[in-house]
Amino acid sequence: MSYFDAASSAPLHPVARQALLAALDEGWADPARLYREGRRARLLLDAAREAAAEAVGCRPDELVFTPSGTRALHDGIAGALAGRRRAGRHLIVSAVEHSAVLHAAAAHEAGGGTVTEVAVDRTGRVAPDAYALALREAPGPTALACLQSANHEVGTVQPVAETAEACAEAGVPLLVDAAQSLGWGAVEGKWSLLTASAHKWGGPAGVGLLAVRKGVRFAPQGPADERESGRSPGFGNLPAVVAAAASLRAVRAEADAEAARLRTLVDRIRARVPELVPDVEVAGDPRRRLPHLVTFSCLYVDGETLLHELDRAEFSVSSGSSCTSSTLTPSHVLRAMGVLSEGNIRVSLPRGTDAAEVERFLELLPGVVREVRGRLGAPEAAGPPPEVAGAAESGATAGAAEAGPGLVVDSLGKRCPIPVIELAKVIGEVPVGGVVTVLSDDEAARLDIPAWCAMRDQEYEGERPAERGVAYRVRRRT
Repeated sequence: MSYFDAASSAPLHPVARQALLAALDEGWADPARLYREGRRARLLLDAAREAAAEAVGCRPDELVFTPSGTRALHDGIAGALAGRRRAGRHLIVSAVEHSAVLHAAAAHEAGGGTVTEVAVDRTGRVAPDAYALALREAPGPTALACLQSANHEVGTVQPVAETAEACAEAGVPLLVDAAQSLGWGAVEGKWSLLTASAHKWGGPAGVGLLAVRKGVRFAPQGPADERESGRSPGFGNLPAVVAAAASLRAVRAEADAEAARLRTLVDRIRARVPELVPDVEVAGDPRRRLPHLVTFSCLYVDGETLLHELDRAEFSVSSGSSCTSSTLTPSHVLRAMGVLSEGNIRVSLPRGTDAAEVERFLELLPGVVREVRGRLGAPEAAGPPPEVAGAAESGATAGAAEAGPGLVVDSLGKRCPIPVIELAKVIGEVPVGGVVTVLSDDEAARLDIPAWCAMRDQEYEGERPAERGVAYRVRRRT
């Protein structure tokens, strides 16, 4: 089985396993106690904190361990907002932050605060001056800004240093979510708070990091607790903390060499997939990106079926497609980028991935996509298949009704990728300059129909409310 989902959770690093087993024997006691076993546990905790702080680039007394990366984000945002409550109640985040950040922002807004979401371009990157502009145009004094170091879905690296400089000039602390990047290197710039999650770099699950620079106003929320500077209450999992710190040091020692090796493999995937599979869009910044991650979307493909077929072929990948989620909505990252969401595949290679595994994936993928498209009756990549072209001569196809100089396609109740497939089948039935209107109540259509138009050189004219769902207008150009 080839595991290609390291961005969700990396396999446990051998050093983490060794440290965990050793710490289970030595680090079971309460590090707050003064007897021998407690002192021994305290030494382990202090050493782990020093190792983690060195990797983060902060002082040991600025860093605490939390039960998860999500907990670190929630506590970091809540504590920073509370500490600067007198300064203001405005929060700035990017539109592609991890859902944990966006959920915290929603809770802040529900409590009476205000939030600005900074937009990204089609590569998923924030413009370097975007936060400076957001700070100037904020509806009130800003208490906190948040920006990830690198995106977890498409791998795009964000301009953290420039953003931190703009925030520092405005006197606003910047919280950086470094979950995806910390294993590859320290985060540059004058950030104020930083969070990360051990299972992203090959440490054990259940350990997060929260660093708060000295001088940053911070008020921990919830009942007071004496552990971890009052910022992470409860008895911590010391063996897991020790393993997390040991593995972070180990992966950072390997990072440069492994990043270069994996970048070569990812470059091959980025180049070969569009050559091997027709109608594919590769997402994310082609240069400023994580070395191990690539995301692409395939037209006319049901993402859930595609993932199941790849799993049957012994490849574990993930997806941001709406048809793989219980909410039936595309990922907020793909939505913010405005890119194709159907048939979305994220490949994130763990350390040690063999080049032969990548070649086997590239050999297998075209047949899997072709088979899934065939099941759905998708049109061929070169244009409408002969049976559709023939139908154009005799009148509208099934599912389309004449509407003056154009056609109306009723895709209500049908999910990704069916609305786009039905659009593709009938576009040849209207003359050049004619319009096809697609009626759909699938949220993915808002992304996928404009993306299809861009990929097939057709003109997307926009959307309007319909009696049921939304009407999407497409004008035939070619």
